[in-house]
Amino acid sequence: MKQIVTFGEIMLRLKSPHHERFFQSPALEATFGGGEANVAVSLAILGNSSSFVTALPNNAIADGALAELRRHNVDVSSIVRTRGGRIGIYFLETGANQRPSNVVYDREHSAIATASANLFDWRSIFSHADWFHVTGITCAISEAAAQSTHEAMEIAKVMGLTTSIDLNYRKKLWNYGKTAPEVMRPLTALADVVVANEEDIQKCLGIEADIDVTKGDLSDGVYEQLARKVKSDFPNVGRIAITLRENLSADRNLWRAVMLGKEGFHVSQRYAMDDIVDRVGGGDSFSAGLIHALRTMDEATALRFAVAASCLKHSIGGDFNLTTLDEIEALMAGDGSGRVQR
Repeated sequence: MKQIVTFGEIMLRLKSPHHERFFQSPALEATFGGGEANVAVSLAILGNSSSFVTALPNNAIADGALAELRRHNVDVSSIVRTRGGRIGIYFLETGANQRPSNVVYDREHSAIATASANLFDWRSIFSHADWFHVTGITCAISEAAAQSTHEAMEIAKVMGLTTSIDLNYRKKLWNYGKTAPEVMRPLTALADVVVANEEDIQKCLGIEADIDVTKGDLSDGVYEQLARKVKSDFPNVGRIAITLRENLSADRNLWRAVMLGKEGFHVSQRYAMDDIVDRVGGGDSFSAGLIHALRTMDEATALRFAVAASCLKHSIGGDFNLTTLDEIEALMAGDGSGRVQR
């Protein structure tokens, strides 16, 4: 199969140990992550040819990020190294019980946030690709990054690639003067596949939904209605997948998804996740699972695969979903016992 290309920002992730508050102890765990890089890694682990595109400064921290991507067989040959800028950072404090997790961003003036759209030779990058994936996170970090994302999506469409977008609303990032709908609605019009939750749809697309995830009673019919509203506003979108996370506490979630596609409306199984290790990257693992599966499976099976993949991600620390194809297929077949494999 041809290559899957993702575009965005990879960051240094600094996390307080275990479930500690920031600086409760002097340690911070250093790894790397970021929405589109997470998708690229997951796709590579599932056996796809995946490429991640970004801009990174020419320093040792960025070298570490590249090494981590290479370790998971992600193609980094189209990453541009810049003289100026910096690598973005995010700090994570993992919640527990009724205390939510907390993310603090330090991403202003990063290399990708300041990179001009003409820095990337998209026609060359897409020459061996058939799928292009982006998220709303990159569009939120700066106007320049949003312009680069939009230009890349336009060229991908002209070249006949399948395009997907995870709306991924991040209220802490939309600070450069434009609202999320101003940027995200034109971008969504270029997508073949849209991934979102109910808040993403409301905040990024301005489409209202009468949904309260805290009540724990999420009707399939309400979500079908919401997906059809998106389809009505964006008729060129072929598939709309909506993830449904019911937050019982920071450690206990119910997880499933629905999708309005070319083959009808589909509802996945629901997983009870009672001992979450790390939920960051859960949505990215869903996107990767869906992209992987839609290339070879019918829509209903693809949705089940994506939900199973993202469920397993919640058992893994760090941004990346290190779950294998065999593990996902075992969970889809009903083996969620967690028994030791000998």
